[in-house]
Amino acid sequence: MTLAQDPTALKALHEELSQQLKQQTANRLSLDLTRGKPSAEQLSLSNALEDQIRGDFKSRDGVDTRNYGGIRGLSEARELGAELLGVDAAQVIAFGNSSLALMHLAATTALNKGLWGNERRWHNSPGVKMLTPVPGYDRHFSLCEQLGIEMVCVPMLDTGPDMAVAANLAAADPSIKGIWCVPKYSNPTGCIYSDATVASMAELPSKAAADDFVVFWDNAYAVHDLVQPPATLASLAEAATAAGNDDHILQFASTSKITFAGAGLSFIAASDLVLKQLEQQIGFSTIGPDKVNQLRHARFLDGRLQAHMAAHAELLRPKFDLVQQSLKEGLAGWDIATWTVPKGGYFVSLDTQDNMASAVIAKAKAAGLALTAAGATYPYGADPNDCNVRIAPTFASLDELHAAMQVFLLCLKLTALEKRLAI
Repeated sequence: MTLAQDPTALKALHEELSQQLKQQTANRLSLDLTRGKPSAEQLSLSNALEDQIRGDFKSRDGVDTRNYGGIRGLSEARELGAELLGVDAAQVIAFGNSSLALMHLAATTALNKGLWGNERRWHNSPGVKMLTPVPGYDRHFSLCEQLGIEMVCVPMLDTGPDMAVAANLAAADPSIKGIWCVPKYSNPTGCIYSDATVASMAELPSKAAADDFVVFWDNAYAVHDLVQPPATLASLAEAATAAGNDDHILQFASTSKITFAGAGLSFIAASDLVLKQLEQQIGFSTIGPDKVNQLRHARFLDGRLQAHMAAHAELLRPKFDLVQQSLKEGLAGWDIATWTVPKGGYFVSLDTQDNMASAVIAKAKAAGLALTAAGATYPYGADPNDCNVRIAPTFASLDELHAAMQVFLLCLKLTALEKRLAI
């Protein structure tokens, strides 16, 4: 059946699908595809973390990790961060369990103190703004809102943000102070920034009207590949050095979706000048990170990061395959949605026809399926076309995911029929 049929046939189809959804709803479903959380099986891959200390709390350098100190983190933990980010360990601070906390630290430091040890700070300018590629990561948006930073949207392409748009906006407005990026398996589209995009991003601080412009490079899915050989991402650090912009690049990563999501490590990489400013700010709130956790992570992942992530991929690949198969088969001939086919990361991004996403998500909620809120992938929750739906397949079991996709497809088709029939 397709939407090209006559109204009588479409109404009959609507009634048929409505009955199917009622049957699903009668099962009192409680399904959740809202957030990109690792499953219990994925978390269990790291249970051996607990076996790494065994009474030996000394780091490779002889540091007693039970004690205070070491703001920048253990050497071996910084090396782990360097492996994730593709930089030298001297450029890395290893910290607590949240890279988002480090992003908040970096943004508040840029706002209030400056990142360079001089008078340049964002609050010197009225109406601070940041560029936000869309669709994008809702946590970046909420952080900006919390800090009073206005967001200026840049459209996402298959190769990353539209850098011509980004450069024009940054060059025209000195109140634009930075840009958010998820460069590999971007949230939610799963795209990978092209070499040309990475080179343009490294040059962006030179083109910006603001001399305190900063690239926030949130490489959350740097090693989260689903297929082999893995996709490659050009080095922002190398491109920034070539462009003379080392002091305007901040790179972030974490082990949140590598080991234990709530008990991992986070990392920030920057020039030594910037790291000194951040280290000073960190020192006002703590005397040092949890070095015991840093030690267990460094020992657990030493020399086996690639194999560990391959084990994650074995668990995740069937789930992403199920989503793709469900969408391909369930929407064959309907022409009401397009979606991404990511090679890694944690999400599938689906675009409905305009002015449908909110209705689809509300209908799914009533049937017992929770999806990410409509508009969440846009600043202020305002999707201008009301079309984007982020699907997070990682946490659910295969059986739960199969049921969730059936409900989702019914809701999508019914919403399209109701739009076509104006009911």
